[in-house]
Amino acid sequence: MKKNLLSFFTLLLISFAANAQEEALPTQSFYLELGGAGLPYSFNYDFRFDKTKMDSWGMRVGVGGYTTSNESFFSLPVMVNRLYGKGPHYFEIGAGFTFFAFDDKFDDTYCNSGYFDVNGNYICNSYYESSYNFILDVDGSPSVMGTLNFGYRRIPVDGGFTWKVNLNPIFNNNGFWPLFAGVGFGYAF
Repeated sequence: MKKNLLSFFTLLLISFAANAQEEALPTQSFYLELGGAGLPYSFNYDFRFDKTKMDSWGMRVGVGGYTTSNESFFSLPVMVNRLYGKGPHYFEIGAGFTFFAFDDKFDDTYCNSGYFDVNGNYICNSYYESSYNFILDVDGSPSVMGTLNFGYRRIPVDGGFTWKVNLNPIFNNNGFWPLFAGVGFGYAF
C-alpha cells in the first residue's frame, strides 16, 4: 500500500512539474526602450493576455522623462500589440498613444515685426510664440500623441535577455511622422 501511495504521489508531482514547465512561457517582460512609443526613452512592462501563447495579443505600459535646468518632460506610453512567429523570433505590430507633459522654461516669444520710435526704441507690433515640438508640433502641455509599432522582437523560449527593434510612426492633430524608430533591451520571464 505504501509503495502504491508513494508511486501515486511521485507520478502526481512529475505531472505537475511537466505542466508547470509547459506553461512557463516568458509572457512578460521589462525593458528599456530608446526612442519608440515613449518618445525619447521609457521603461516598460509588456505582457500577453493569453499566458499559454507567445504569438498572441498583449499590452505594454511604460513611463519615461527627464529634467534639466531649462525643461522637463514626462511620457506615459500605452499600447496594445500582437506578436507573430515562433520563439525566439517574433514580428510585432501595435497601436496606442503616448500621454506626455512638458515644462519649457525658455521664453519662446519673438517679435515678428515692429518699428523704431522717435527715441530709437524698437516697438514690436506683432508677436510670434513658438510651439514645443518633439518631431511634430504640439499644441500645449499636457498632450497626447498616437503611436504605431512595426518591428522585430527576440524573446528566448526559456526567458532571459530580450531585445527589439521597431519602426514607430507617430501622429497628432498637427501631422504624421512615419520614420520614428526605437530599440529596446530587457528581461523576459
